[in-house]
Amino acid sequence: MLRFLGLVVFIGAAFGLGYYIGQRPISELKKTVRDMSRDVLDTTLGIERNLRQRQGLVDAKSRLVQAKSDLLDRNFGNAAKELAEAVDHLEKASSADRDSGRVSSIKPLVARVRETQLELAVGKAVPRTRLDEIQKDLDRFMARQ
Repeated sequence: MLRFLGLVVFIGAAFGLGYYIGQRPISELKKTVRDMSRDVLDTTLGIERNLRQRQGLVDAKSRLVQAKSDLLDRNFGNAAKELAEAVDHLEKASSADRDSGRVSSIKPLVARVRETQLELAVGKAVPRTRLDEIQKDLDRFMARQ
């Protein structure tokens, strides 16, 4: 009985496919398949770009939090290194989605982090509130995605 039911389903599917192909010319079918595959590819690339950008932002935030911790411990050298890595992650995030308007809003954030990193590298004391403000800006940027 199961074989008979399977055979009926198979014959029905073959009939339906044959009817569909008979109603539509092959060139139209090829065009439809090509358009669908292009749409799937565009969607996949968009998701990948968005994921790369978000991962870069999360990595930058983790480095920023680590730099704040090092700053509290008065370890300015390690804090400067962590901020340099945060700059690298922010630049990777901005390069992941160049076409978006959000990239231009990352650049001032990168400049502020880089300026803070340079001040720490030369040994200047940086107020923790500056890092808190940078973190809030980064959080706002992540929430907009």
